[in-house]
Amino acid sequence: MANTFTPISPSLYVGDLLPEVSEQTLFEVFNQVGLVSNIRVCRDTNTRRSLNYAYVNYYNAGDAERALDTLNNTPIRGKPCRIMWSQRDPSLRKSGVGNVFIKNLDKGIDHKALYDTFSAFGNILSCKVVTDDNNVSKGFGFVHYESQESADKAIEKVNGMMINGQKVFVGPFKSSKERGQPTEIKFTNVFFKNLADEIDSEKLKDLLLPYGPITNITIMVDEKGKSKGFGFANFESPDSAKNCVDNENGKVMFGKPIYAGRAQKKIEREAELKHTFETKYQGVNLYIKNIDDSIDNDKLREVFNPFGTITSAIVMKDDKSSSSKGFGFVCYTSPDEATRAVTEMNGRMIGTKPLYVALAQRKDIRRAQLEMQHSQKFKSGGIRQQPMAPAYSGGPVFFTPAPGPMNPQVVYQQMMPRAPRTWNGAPVGVPQGQYPINYGVRGQPRPNGPRANGPRPNGPRPDSAQPIPAQPIETAAPAAQPAAAQTEAPLTLASLNGLPRDQQNVALGEHLYPLIQSTQPELAGKITGMLLDSLSVDELFTLTQRSDLLQEKIKEAIEVLGSA
Repeated sequence: MANTFTPISPSLYVGDLLPEVSEQTLFEVFNQVGLVSNIRVCRDTNTRRSLNYAYVNYYNAGDAERALDTLNNTPIRGKPCRIMWSQRDPSLRKSGVGNVFIKNLDKGIDHKALYDTFSAFGNILSCKVVTDDNNVSKGFGFVHYESQESADKAIEKVNGMMINGQKVFVGPFKSSKERGQPTEIKFTNVFFKNLADEIDSEKLKDLLLPYGPITNITIMVDEKGKSKGFGFANFESPDSAKNCVDNENGKVMFGKPIYAGRAQKKIEREAELKHTFETKYQGVNLYIKNIDDSIDNDKLREVFNPFGTITSAIVMKDDKSSSSKGFGFVCYTSPDEATRAVTEMNGRMIGTKPLYVALAQRKDIRRAQLEMQHSQKFKSGGIRQQPMAPAYSGGPVFFTPAPGPMNPQVVYQQMMPRAPRTWNGAPVGVPQGQYPINYGVRGQPRPNGPRANGPRPNGPRPDSAQPIPAQPIETAAPAAQPAAAQTEAPLTLASLNGLPRDQQNVALGEHLYPLIQSTQPELAGKITGMLLDSLSVDELFTLTQRSDLLQEKIKEAIEVLGSA
């Protein structure tokens, strides 16, 4: 159902974005619908980190309305976006007028289903089902109507109704102040860490007795009886525990400031650490892979030091052998420093290998992003998506044409993405991601492409309708062998860099296909096409040299193909 709200300007609000979504990413999505005027991802004024929402402006309201109807809830980098008309008047957004809260929703109800249900009562400005980090509904959401009258009608008609087998509650939205502050958590168990070796259970008990009776106290020790530097104390009353935390946290004992806080369950600690990573380290932590075995922590810090202040640099080690795992992390103090490092260091040769450098992401986000990229590629017949631009920290990106009379057709052509990379005139990714091959000399697979020993001579092609003169098999094979020998040459990064991009793919495909075919004969074509279409030349060359890394990529591709 189309939103009939008539906007003042052709401007859209796009929310629920992942932190790594840039203006360029949004342009690729929204320019499919109509001519985009400008896009701005809103960022923190100090850290320049994305606030996870943006504004997209079109030249006319019709295109904006079409984008709202067709792109709302479209996954961007694996997470569905939420689109609504831009409301620049903050009083309208914050007043609560027309805003409805819904809870006890079935987990299968998404933004679109909620919109379809509540749009019958009036024009909707905003609609959202609240989800967790895995895009799973938390069972509640919000609908903001253009008028309070529509909101009242929705509350009257839907409150208490059964939706998907569950009785839902629908009522007026209330701010946190109106709902009151959350109840303070009561606890009796206190966790201590950063304890000096001199502190044992008795000394800790003597320190804590002034706060009230203690039912249990312990310091954790290793197999030799040496303190691990942390422990627990359980008080009889919550007030005693709270006073202990308030007074002892940060107090220096034996030269070390101790930490005292409420003891948490494992799931709480993990959630807190996850939140810390998302808020504190998002945009400043880099993931580096394909690290040469000679690189240690100090060398990694030295290599990345020119781009800013590094808070930590670590090469991951194997627990048993202490040898490098080939990847690591570098953390900067600001997103700008991290962005410069990605731009300058990605693909640079350090030691004997080209580094891969990117902003660190959680595993679930990386997997969702990879699956989305490949599924979109296969659905579109293998046409390659535009590469994601490095993290952007400046102002809005404008796509406005040059001064003078505007010719929409010319502007549209200028804004269109580059044509997909082709292989002998056909898209690299061909339907179902199949790597285009034919079978040449002695039945060996060979990618279609320019011959290494020159252009094809004039005359009938073997696959033409004209008959081919018979030739004895015994003489055909020896005659073909010298020609094949002439085309074989060692593959080096220097030789690849001297070729055009399409010929680079031909050369890399010829080397990768038989390596993949040896373990995955049925899927070799598809996997080769996926790798060629999604990795850089440096990364592809590395795969020809490193069987362990190639097997990792093959495994990832199989997982994507299995879920497609």
